[in-house]
Amino acid sequence: KLTTELKCEETITPLLTCTHPMQITLNLDEALVNEALQLTHLATQEELIKLALQELVRSRRKKNLLDLAGQIQFAPDFDYKALRETHHAAD
Repeated sequence: KLTTELKCEETITPLLTCTHPMQITLNLDEALVNEALQLTHLATQEELIKLALQELVRSRRKKNLLDLAGQIQFAPDFDYKALRETHHAAD
């Protein structure tokens, strides 16, 4: 069993903001935790869990955006190439 105190320091989603630490007990594969610690070079299990949750949220958000591919209809006169040129000029 892995017992760790997770401190929520940021808004996870627009509807979920954690403002206080949570203490939870997790049943995790010790070998998997050790391998993850080695791969990430993190010092604590708390840092590992926080990173894992952040990467999960980032991955799911990205997947949700990719699921929208082809579903957005632009206005017929929208010139995406001109928009790209505008952004490059600002660089």
